[in-house]
Amino acid sequence: MTLMTVAMEAASTGAGATPYWVGGTALVILFGAMFALIAFGNGRDHS
Repeated sequence: MTLMTVAMEAASTGAGATPYWVGGTALVILFGAMFALIAFGNGRDHS
């Protein structure tokens, strides 16, 4: 029984993806997409 308790504690204290990492990664991807849209959107004029 103690082996199972130790295994459960080790699994819960592992380094996981925190909401801050997930949100920060999503924010970086969205800002990158916005920058690409602005950079490449200055092509030819619209008719």
